[in-house]
Amino acid sequence: MQYSPEGQPDGTATTVTTAMTATTATVLQPGFLAAVFRDLGADAPEQHVVPEQRLTDDESADSDSDSDRDSGRDKNEDTGADASAAAHGRAAALTHHRTLTVQAEHERLADLLRRSALPVSAMDFESQLRSYEPRPYPAGEPESTGGAEPRWTDYAPPQAPGADPAETPSRRLLDSGYQRELAQARLRHQRDLRAWRTRQTEAADSGQVAAREAHEQAEQARARAVREYNESLEECRRAYRLAEPAAVESLLERALAAAEGSTQDLPAPCRAVFRPLTRTAILDLELPPLALVPSLAGYRLTTEGEIEPVPRPTADRASDYLRLAARLALRALQAADAVDTDEILTGVVLNGWLRPTPEDEPVCLLSVDADRDALGRTRLLPPDPSHPSYASHEAPPQVPGEGIYTDAEQDEALVRLRELAAVVTPDPYALAGVEPSGIAGLTVPSAADLSSNEFAHLVRELLTRGGLAEWSVRLRGPAGLVATGEGGPRSGLPGRWVVWASRGASPVEKEELRTLVDAVREEGADRGLRLTCGRFAEAALDLAGSAEYQQIHLVDGDGVRELTSTHLGLPLSTGD
Repeated sequence: MQYSPEGQPDGTATTVTTAMTATTATVLQPGFLAAVFRDLGADAPEQHVVPEQRLTDDESADSDSDSDRDSGRDKNEDTGADASAAAHGRAAALTHHRTLTVQAEHERLADLLRRSALPVSAMDFESQLRSYEPRPYPAGEPESTGGAEPRWTDYAPPQAPGADPAETPSRRLLDSGYQRELAQARLRHQRDLRAWRTRQTEAADSGQVAAREAHEQAEQARARAVREYNESLEECRRAYRLAEPAAVESLLERALAAAEGSTQDLPAPCRAVFRPLTRTAILDLELPPLALVPSLAGYRLTTEGEIEPVPRPTADRASDYLRLAARLALRALQAADAVDTDEILTGVVLNGWLRPTPEDEPVCLLSVDADRDALGRTRLLPPDPSHPSYASHEAPPQVPGEGIYTDAEQDEALVRLRELAAVVTPDPYALAGVEPSGIAGLTVPSAADLSSNEFAHLVRELLTRGGLAEWSVRLRGPAGLVATGEGGPRSGLPGRWVVWASRGASPVEKEELRTLVDAVREEGADRGLRLTCGRFAEAALDLAGSAEYQQIHLVDGDGVRELTSTHLGLPLSTGD
């Protein structure tokens, strides 16, 4: 109930209040509200909005919601832009980090290529001899244990100068001056002897004597060990000069292991087998895995914000792997050549094997059949000192069109390897294998196990020991060789000969005998020798028995094995 200023109830005010509480849809006029406020004794509120600019409640609410919606849209747009920029920054940083990782792999490969081309030091017998140098006792001077026992001869007074040599000792003893010197000398000797014995007792009590004796025993053991090692090394050297397989293989494997010292982080074990029949070493080199060469050039960020790898060309990756394999192969050949100072080896066969997985069979990716003269051409060219990476040992810059490692192009490892008539796979990543030049199989090899150089050396040894001299090879290949030679009048093979030797298992036909006759006529030779590790066909045997083929001589596989046992003292397997 509202009251007027006179204290009477105001029914109008009650009605307005009731009407205002009954409905919120009624809009009160400003003049009426001003009268109500005046009746209540309050100041009327100022009207800042003209009637034409006032909004209804719904219109005001709609206006507020539109304002809030516009503000939220602006905030969402700002937040989305910030999130997109942050995501792009994270992707760019990750791309950069991954690219740096790939660059580190390239730098490691470049460093391996450089270190694998370092010169190989000789591991011959002279370099392996040891010397003994005694080490002094760590306690210091010998006086710490008393030194040597004082001797009277060091204290006895000397004979006076100018004394008569013929003077008797008794006359000398009667001299009073000499007696005083003698008494003083005896006193000094006794005093020093007593002090020496005291030091000996103190040293024994402190353990110095035992320590010195232990040191002397250890030095004697060192000297004995060095002497025994040098004696055993001389025994190995004598066995090596006799071409005993165990001694030759031991020396070769030590040299190959020492050659790996420059790349200890890249194991490349190499096993050596020596064949005394041909005095040839068979080296089986285990090549590094293919994953060692980086397959990516880096990473890049696409326009859509995705991180995309940049693969390297397959040809560049294969070339880099073959460069590394060529360097490892040349290093092994250099080690074998450097250690063979006594020239026991007539040649070296090296096979590079790759095992894709531990469960797979190894695949031969390269093979070299090098004789002694070819081993001297395995030295790599030294690095170019003018190159900026020579002193800093950094990866050289990339040169377009020449691969990515310039130093690998400079030493021409692959070119040098192919100059040795090596067989190299065209694509290591396709596991395209090659035929090994020689196989390190059984102790007694067959003709099929020998390399081209081994077979040529075997034939030459057999015929030169049979009396044929002035040996000259005209043609040589995997199947055999053609050569000429001349024996003296009193030798087992007098006159000039044309030799055709083959190691195939297929029988020799009569057409080959006709070809040999033509070669004898062209060379102006007296006789021809057809040697095979297999057999001759019946038609060839009949032709050789005719009168016009009397100058042609035949040796089959049984004859080759008999000659090998007779002239070389070593057997040759039949290969069955």
